[in-house]
Amino acid sequence: MIESLNSPHIARVKALIGSRGTKERKSSGLFVAEGLQCAREAMVATTGPRIETLYVTPSGRIKVEQISDLGGFNVIEVSDDVMKAMSETITPQGILAVCSIPSNSLESITLNGTRKFVYLSEIQDPGNAGTIIRSADAFGIDAVITSPGSVDLYSPKVVRSTAGSLWHTPVFENIELSTVLALGVQAFTLAAEGQKSLKDLKITKDCVAIFGNEARGLATAQGVSSIEQVKISMPGNAESLNLSAAATIVMYHLANIPSS
Repeated sequence: MIESLNSPHIARVKALIGSRGTKERKSSGLFVAEGLQCAREAMVATTGPRIETLYVTPSGRIKVEQISDLGGFNVIEVSDDVMKAMSETITPQGILAVCSIPSNSLESITLNGTRKFVYLSEIQDPGNAGTIIRSADAFGIDAVITSPGSVDLYSPKVVRSTAGSLWHTPVFENIELSTVLALGVQAFTLAAEGQKSLKDLKITKDCVAIFGNEARGLATAQGVSSIEQVKISMPGNAESLNLSAAATIVMYHLANIPSS
């Protein structure tokens, strides 16, 4: 068991979640997933990120041993104090996994006429990003794609917000919108000035729902004028919806309308 607060293991984890974490994650190809829920998905999922090292406290080991045989994992037991030093959360659950970032390529996507994707343009809020990935998993969206300048999908706050869905929904980062549109998919975006209600939207082939920055929306330079604009009808008093709430409504709609 590791008990020293000067352990290089602490420094390694801290580098992946600290202020320079994005750079460290990109250079190492690793990220941190903390807590039982993420560990459970990482241990049993057949797709998504793989566990490189699993750190557990004695109580954390008991929890994960109920999920899977640990024989196939590189498990390192640490004291509660070491886990607390590694953790970003106030009350650690005693389980922290260092996982590999998948080498996802947009070219691996196979279109079949029914694929549904979400594209996030320059979104900044980790909670929004994680919640959208979680909703995408719930409603069978085939992939979540982000533009250059968007939040790092493997940052600790995003990973926690996905509640394990990062292991079920493929994500593609730093992809230009023009690259996605070049796939020949049906594209639409939400806009307050949209002439068509979301409930009247018809999907005729593989499609992508495009969402812009929380404050600025979708930049006009990205060819928004050529993309169909739809709106969510809101009979209540609220002027707008949080990005993740709006995206979740759209994904629910896509999951429940037949392709024609």
